[in-house]
Amino acid sequence: MHPSVAIVILNYNTRALLEQFLPGVVASSYASKTVWVVDNASTDDSADYVRTHFTGQVELLVSPQNYGYAGGYNWALDQIDADYYVLLNSDVRVPANWLNPLVEIAEQDSKIGALQPKILDEKSNGKFEYAGASGGFLDKWGYPFCRGRIFDTLEEDRGQYDEPVNVFWATGACIFVRAEAFRKAGKLDADFFAHMEEIDLCWRLQRLGYTVMVQPESVVFHLGGGTLAEGSDRKYFLNFRNNLYLLAKNHSSPFWFLIILWRMVLDGISAIKFIASGKYSVFFNIIKAHLAFWKNSGKVLKKRQDIKMLGDSPVALYPKSVVWQYFVKGKKRFIDL
Repeated sequence: MHPSVAIVILNYNTRALLEQFLPGVVASSYASKTVWVVDNASTDDSADYVRTHFTGQVELLVSPQNYGYAGGYNWALDQIDADYYVLLNSDVRVPANWLNPLVEIAEQDSKIGALQPKILDEKSNGKFEYAGASGGFLDKWGYPFCRGRIFDTLEEDRGQYDEPVNVFWATGACIFVRAEAFRKAGKLDADFFAHMEEIDLCWRLQRLGYTVMVQPESVVFHLGGGTLAEGSDRKYFLNFRNNLYLLAKNHSSPFWFLIILWRMVLDGISAIKFIASGKYSVFFNIIKAHLAFWKNSGKVLKKRQDIKMLGDSPVALYPKSVVWQYFVKGKKRFIDL
């Protein structure tokens, strides 16, 4: 009997994207699947569109308010029963057989907690996509990067990252997660609202002894920027604030507080560079993000204590500074690291 998979798409005012990409998700060839659209209190007619055009094909949940990415998925998955969940962005195009390789590798090893497919750019034929590429990593100062994407450098996919390997994080654009592991890890952290909550989840999964992997035999295509546009003030704020949340909650070094302070210094350097390039709003959003972190630091530290109770399996960060490797040593490709 095939394990059950719930493909769950969180939607917020993306009716046009549902029109474009939802039919392909419904046409996925894996037999034991259900497709869910979770409308996160949209103000457009997304929910009506799903009701009208996908009756009997797609299950619909409508939340009473916008809970954000993390809270919206938590609210929905509390109501959905399956062996595996796929948290899928509404702007992802999937081929018919994309799901099968993910299920197959997960069934081979019960300690695989989360997986992602290879993510290619829907807009640029043959290049990796920013949000995940072929598996994510985190350096010692908390900077995320991927096989196929370091900062804003996107590699062309030439098959160089086609082997399934353990990674640090799987992308929230398309994360395949074992339902039992998701619940044991405490679900997504709703205080993140959006951005980096999947890295936080994957860090906790690894503390529990689960592995996180990429399975490049599965390939999907991500448009990107469907809900929060690239370069938006809100996105900058969430990324800088949540990165501090991520480190404060999860870093196991006895010098974790010094790591936080140094990361804030690095953020300050970034802020000055944004001013120099005329992006004044980004500078103010970095300051705003730091203030928000300190305001909520007590709550974050409480979560840090709770996470210690999950388990103490070793979690390996990239031991060098990817900032130094990229900007000083000129290493623009993952393979060069």
